[in-house]
Amino acid sequence: MRASQALLVLAVYAAFATVQHGEVLLGLIDESQSWALTGWNLSGGILFYGAIRSGLNLRLKSNQSLGIPQSLWAIVGISWSYAITGPARGAVILIMILVVVFTMFEVDMTRAKSVALSAFALLGSVMVWKAVTDPDRYDPRVEAMHLLFSGVVLTAAAVLAVRIGRLRVRLQEQRADLQSQRTDLAAALERIRALASRDDLTGLFNRRAALDRMRDELSVRGRSEPLMSIALMDIDNFKGINDLHGHAVGDGVLRRFGESAQAAVRGGDLLARWGGEEFVLMMPATSPDQAVAAMHRVRQALQSASFDDLALDLTVTFSAGVADCSGSDDLEQAIARADASMYEAKRLGKNRVIAFRDKPPLRIDGQSAAKLE
Repeated sequence: MRASQALLVLAVYAAFATVQHGEVLLGLIDESQSWALTGWNLSGGILFYGAIRSGLNLRLKSNQSLGIPQSLWAIVGISWSYAITGPARGAVILIMILVVVFTMFEVDMTRAKSVALSAFALLGSVMVWKAVTDPDRYDPRVEAMHLLFSGVVLTAAAVLAVRIGRLRVRLQEQRADLQSQRTDLAAALERIRALASRDDLTGLFNRRAALDRMRDELSVRGRSEPLMSIALMDIDNFKGINDLHGHAVGDGVLRRFGESAQAAVRGGDLLARWGGEEFVLMMPATSPDQAVAAMHRVRQALQSASFDDLALDLTVTFSAGVADCSGSDDLEQAIARADASMYEAKRLGKNRVIAFRDKPPLRIDGQSAAKLE
């Protein structure tokens, strides 16, 4: 953007030089003076465009747009033009206004006012100088009117610069506030996503997130066997722990169980809290026999964990059921089969793992006819 603006300024200098040469042909300006002024303008335009295009301006700690140097260079050129233009010099004042307007959008309001004041001071000095030294071509009465006109217009431009500067500051503040709000909103959305997918107590994925991950996993995998195994775990005698030691200890048991189980499972497996004292473990590309072995690793990890800080001589065990899943359309039935196996493990004395061995999906209605092992 800065490079394109500098190129635009260079184009204006070129157009100005063309018009100025027309004045030379009309006999209004001395040719040698015109070429000197054209050299000043074009060399400045090329210099500033090259500096911005090459990135040299980015090495400056401030004023990276080079707005002040560009404006001062232009003010000198315009005042110079006023001194040599003669009868058509009144039009030069309009070009000075263009410089002040350009400065408004490049620098802050304090510097923009300084540029407008500098423009009036230099142009006014040229008017006074030419009225004194060349009154025939620069009538003092006309120069007085030009000076008043310049003062009014440049003062108005300075006031406009201040208003635009304040508006720019306000927009910057609003943009900063908007960015801050976006950052806060992104953080809030991240927290909401975490709350929506994580269990507050254990920090594990919750039931809904676990189901979503299972569906995603099944959707990306082929039909090669084994596809997935699912294990449902239930902490044994959890109600008794709550009744005997209180809910705070019960919550501690849930957290400790989650930590121990998480440490024992593979990196690609997903452990989640299913609800209450139940947990689910998704094991991709795992056969039921492999899943049973994984459950035994979880049992060993739990046996190694100490619960003495929660309650003395507290022992925690769990019962688990394992079932394989053959695809997305089998997910609900696979969970039901794992659930039935888990309750069979409870019925057989708890603290054990049972795998569901029948491959076809069976109707689970509380009195499973499945072959359990």
